[in-house]
Amino acid sequence: MTSPNAMNLLVVEDDPDFRETCARWMTRKGHRVETAANGHEALEVCDRKVFDVAIVDMNMPGLSGLELLERMKSTQLETEVIILTGQGTIESAVNAMKLGASDYLTKPFPLDELEQRCMMSWERARLNKENRQLRAIIERSQPTVRIIGDSFRMREVFRLIERVAPTDKPVLIQGESGTGKELVARALQQKSHRANRPFVTINCAALPEQLVESELFGHRKGTFTGANEDRAGLFEVADNGTLFIDEIGELPGALQPKLLRALEDGSIRRVGSHRERKVDVRVIAATNRTLVDEVAAGRFREDLYYRINVMSLELPPLRKREGDVSLLIRSMLGKDWSITDEAQLAMQLYHWPGNVRQLKNAMERAQILANDHEITIDDLPAEVIEPSDGSSGHRASSATSTSQPAGSPAANGDLTSDSSRLDDLEKTHIVSILRQQNGNKARTARILGIHRRKLYRLIERYGITEET
Repeated sequence: MTSPNAMNLLVVEDDPDFRETCARWMTRKGHRVETAANGHEALEVCDRKVFDVAIVDMNMPGLSGLELLERMKSTQLETEVIILTGQGTIESAVNAMKLGASDYLTKPFPLDELEQRCMMSWERARLNKENRQLRAIIERSQPTVRIIGDSFRMREVFRLIERVAPTDKPVLIQGESGTGKELVARALQQKSHRANRPFVTINCAALPEQLVESELFGHRKGTFTGANEDRAGLFEVADNGTLFIDEIGELPGALQPKLLRALEDGSIRRVGSHRERKVDVRVIAATNRTLVDEVAAGRFREDLYYRINVMSLELPPLRKREGDVSLLIRSMLGKDWSITDEAQLAMQLYHWPGNVRQLKNAMERAQILANDHEITIDDLPAEVIEPSDGSSGHRASSATSTSQPAGSPAANGDLTSDSSRLDDLEKTHIVSILRQQNGNKARTARILGIHRRKLYRLIERYGITEET
């Protein structure tokens, strides 16, 4: 079995005796080794494979070691390069390090020292990579939170955030997909005394079951295939900060007792380790499932449910946030954009099954399609204009629609009354204008105050022909 400390090595050396001796020795030590007799051959090998460390002779005919180093560093960013020479000088060492070499050795030297230098370069590179990844996780998670809403239900959410945030208790955020559960979790963290500490996230539904434990708790090297080093889990990364566990209802049953233990006394254990570690982490969990039903069905532990549900926030769906659609639209558009009354009414009447996430996607799509920084009803997705699920939509064109006061049947989405009569009137009006304009659709659309795309859709919908 391959050792977890085995490296992928490339030996580039024009001396065949030294090249073969070095390769045999490293292979006996358990490393995977390939060789090249010159710089050009090395570049060909590097086109086929990525190496952890390349051992490169300084003085080779054709492409020198320094020239090869420079070429490799432009294409093999993950490969550490150790330069070898029989004529070591301070100047050549400085040049090599400036070009990106990780180390420098003067011949002769013991082969075990060469292996040790390779291992040190490799470990240093892996540590730097992990640190960059962890910094990225933390930095990505620190934008200023701004939650838009002025409906009664959202004002209640804001009140609860202010009350719950200063505590260290676990919080369970429940709500449909797209309602902004992670945004609320970030608001809770930023209003807590842990605001300047890490905010780390994991989505249980986005990872294979076998990886969730390693991501949460870490692992020891050699525990499973690919575990080439000890690795800290997200509980350790979030120490003294906040861990947001999204879609906790998807957490595998075998891991639920381990999470319960971590919540109860801060004890965690890396996969493959018998050593317990203590962490100080506030856990915020979220789910779009009804966890009470999951407990009743035996898919979620009752004791874990009560442990994470010390504090609970229920996020309302967008269709129940009266008046918030208009606020969100204005926030998403910005000051340089406008939206027609007709388009805004259509968006207010739509029920938004995907909630704020769907609204955001619809606005981004509309801005791509819009002309002159103005969004019209023709720029909106078809499901918003004419829903196919029986929900309220905005079907009338601007040629026949009229404003409706708040609370009227039309404003509340009851568009079924006399719909056939309205359709007949709309069709008659379109046919009349078309005849006046001798069938010219561009002029007809301008008179009706709609885009030609909308006119073509109405002509097709009503079956209007030249003989009509």
